[in-house]
Amino acid sequence: MNNRGCIEYNPGTVAYLYETHLHTAGVSKCAVSRGADYIAGYIDKGYSGIIVTDHFFNGHSGLSRKLPWKEWVNQFYRGYEETKEEGDKQGLDVFFGWEETFNECDDYLIYGLDKEWLLDHPEVTTWTRGEQYKAVKEAGGCVVQAHPFRQRWYIERLVLSAGCVDAVEVANGAHDDFSFDACACRYAKHIGKPMLTGSDIHDVSLIHHGVIFGVYLNKKLESISDFVNVICNNEIAGLKADESRFEIRGKVKINIPVEIRDKNDKITGKHWKEFI
Repeated sequence: MNNRGCIEYNPGTVAYLYETHLHTAGVSKCAVSRGADYIAGYIDKGYSGIIVTDHFFNGHSGLSRKLPWKEWVNQFYRGYEETKEEGDKQGLDVFFGWEETFNECDDYLIYGLDKEWLLDHPEVTTWTRGEQYKAVKEAGGCVVQAHPFRQRWYIERLVLSAGCVDAVEVANGAHDDFSFDACACRYAKHIGKPMLTGSDIHDVSLIHHGVIFGVYLNKKLESISDFVNVICNNEIAGLKADESRFEIRGKVKINIPVEIRDKNDKITGKHWKEFI
C-alpha cells in the first residue's frame, strides 16, 4: 500500500503506528475519557505514539471562554500534559496538537506548534481559515482538514478548504457513514494532498473494540516537528483503516450546501462533484 492508494497497509516489522486525532475529558467537552486512560490500550494495540488534539477555542471546548487567555491556554494544555505524563511512565510517546473549528462547520487539526506559541498569539481565536494557515505555516506547523465530508444535524454546510491545508483526513473513527471517508479520499487525491487517518477518539472503550485508526511511518517520531515534516514531504508509509471505508457504493448524497475555498480562503464557483 502507499498513501495515494488509500487502503490499509501491512507494516510488517519496520513501520511505526501513530494515533493522529484524540480528545481528552476535561478539555474537549464531548470526551468521556481522560488522557491517561488511553495509554495502556494504545500500547496493547502496538502503537508507537499518540497525538492529543483537543477541541480548541472555537470548537467543542469544555473550558470557559471567559477565562484570561493565559489561564485558558494553561488549562487547555493540561489535557496533553496529563496524557504525556502517563505516556512517559508506561513508554508511549505523546505529542501535542489541537482541533480548531469554523462556524461549527469545518474542522482542522493543527500540528507542530506549542504552548508558548499559543500564549503569544491570543488573536488566534479570531482568525479566518486563511489567516490560520498562513500563521501556522510561518511558525513551522501544518494544517490538516479533519473529516471534510461529515454531515450531522448541527453542520449547516460543508466547507472544502482546498487551498489552506497541507493534508486531508480521509478516514475518521467517529462516524459510521463510510461514504464520508470515501469522498474524502477521492477529494484528497483530486487536490493532490497527503492523506491521514485518525480515530477522533473520545472514549477509551473504542480501543478495546478495535475502532481505532492512525498512520504508519517508517521512522520513529522524536518530536511533533518530525510529523509536520512527514506530512509536508508526503512520507506517510501507510494508513490504518478498513479498505471498505474508501468504496463509494451507490449515489453520493450531500444534503447541505457545499463551499469550495481557494488558497485565499475565497469561495470558488466549483461544484463538489468535480472533486470526487
